[in-house]
Amino acid sequence: MRIGELSERTGTPRRLLRYYEEQGLIAADRAANGYREYDERFVDRVLQIRGLLDAGLPTRIIKQILPCLDKPRTIYFPDATPQMLATLRHEQDRMSERIRCLTRNRDAIGEYLDAVLDYQHAGNKETPDHHSRPPEPAAD
Repeated sequence: MRIGELSERTGTPRRLLRYYEEQGLIAADRAANGYREYDERFVDRVLQIRGLLDAGLPTRIIKQILPCLDKPRTIYFPDATPQMLATLRHEQDRMSERIRCLTRNRDAIGEYLDAVLDYQHAGNKETPDHHSRPPEPAAD
């Protein structure tokens, strides 16, 4: 597939795909006309890269762990410096904390939605809006 299709299928701008290629995260073959041609497997690869970048990993670390995500898995141990391992442990801990936070927020939203739906089901067709109503003035 050409870069435009990969961009469309992954929601990734072409410029960013070229950057991934420069960083050695993806590779394109060149057609006779010079256009980039990407293998189908790069759809998942680009989505993995975006997820890892969103999680805060730098491209130099992503480049080292991407082979672990392929099927069959290929793990390269010679590059595993103590600094890289410490970075990966730190990023793993950070992701775990983010997952816990997202889980709490998801659960809070679910509880709110349940309460609103219960309220509406009980015959109150309007959503309660306690926060936007000004308080009643006190009687003198």
